[in-house]
Amino acid sequence: MTKTITFSELRKIKDSLPDGSMQRIADRLNVSAETIRNYFGGQNFKEGESCGIHIESGPSGGLVSLDDTTILDIAMELIDESKK
Repeated sequence: MTKTITFSELRKIKDSLPDGSMQRIADRLNVSAETIRNYFGGQNFKEGESCGIHIESGPSGGLVSLDDTTILDIAMELIDESKK
């Protein structure tokens, strides 16, 4: 499922993740932690892969179109868990 959010919203979600979440998501999806970081706006493509985000310039850091929300969905689960 695709989703469009602002880059600022995506970074806020990343910043709300509990410590170790990047690795937990990576382990769950069998990808590198750098790939997960790239999903949240990182640009280390030597260590990680691109994961279907497209950024268009604009206010609030621009718009981010996510081709697949699996990583975002897991991130939201981890944030919800940390609040309990």
